[in-house]
Amino acid sequence: MANKDPGGFLQQLRQIAGRMSSGPRGAGLGLKLLIGAGALAYTVKEATYTVEGGQRAIVFNRIGGMQMDTVLSEGLHFRMPWFQYPIIYDIRARPRKISSLTGSKDLQMVNVSLRVLSRPLASNLPVLYQHLGQDYDERVLPSIVNEVLKSVVAKFNASQLITQRAQVSMLIRRELFERAKDFNIILDDVAITELSFSREYTAAVEAKQVAQQEAQRAQFYVEKAKQDQRQKIIQAEGEAQAAKMLGEAVTKNPGYLKLRKIRAAQNIAKTVGNTTRTMFVCLTRLNPQSLKQNPTNKHSRSSPLRTVPLKTHKQAQTPSQTAPC
Repeated sequence: MANKDPGGFLQQLRQIAGRMSSGPRGAGLGLKLLIGAGALAYTVKEATYTVEGGQRAIVFNRIGGMQMDTVLSEGLHFRMPWFQYPIIYDIRARPRKISSLTGSKDLQMVNVSLRVLSRPLASNLPVLYQHLGQDYDERVLPSIVNEVLKSVVAKFNASQLITQRAQVSMLIRRELFERAKDFNIILDDVAITELSFSREYTAAVEAKQVAQQEAQRAQFYVEKAKQDQRQKIIQAEGEAQAAKMLGEAVTKNPGYLKLRKIRAAQNIAKTVGNTTRTMFVCLTRLNPQSLKQNPTNKHSRSSPLRTVPLKTHKQAQTPSQTAPC
């Protein structure tokens, strides 16, 4: 059959090949290109990753395991898709508040709250991931904080925890720093944010403070009474000494008493002269017989006692306004 019409068979084959290549060939090529572009984009996406600011990355290999000597910094990095994948760590300090109920040296229960700023040690991230994972702070910090708080607080009495708070905080910080290093954790700061006691102890402390204040007040009153007593004694001794000296002066010099009288009269005159209104009384021809004759008529002409109307102090000093006696 092939020998009879070999040219016709070949022609048919050519026609079939032409029909297959004329229609679907363009669509197949576009589909192939689309699939190839998608595969390339997926490969590029899976083969690259970015480490953001404040982060570090470690690489886990499905064949060899954790790459212990590799810690990748910020920026764009490449990996083998499916065989390698990155583990991102945030190395910025994060605050955390931890509370613990513990006992003091005098067996008082104390509730202590700490604020801890922690971050992982960037150079040992592979070891940290192998032992603790990415939630290292949840696993380690509460346990070591409780351990350190119990050991430090037990060294102080309840009252010392208040009066020596700075020293207590320093001891807690120092011991926590050392314990955290064992787990490849760095503590940037540790501070006591709250320190509270039981209600019974708080009431006892308040009662003690009130009693101390009352005792101090009573001591103040006692000292004040003693001071007043000493002041009175000193004043009495001074007055007795002054009286003694005055007696001796009068005995030795009788004129001293007259001098004191003159000074007293000068002081009285000065006081009277400084008043706002002054009464001047003129006594002329003072005769007891005339007073007996007119005891009631004090303003008559025959009376030896005449009064000048009240004048102000300034008027009394002016000669033209002074009434004659």
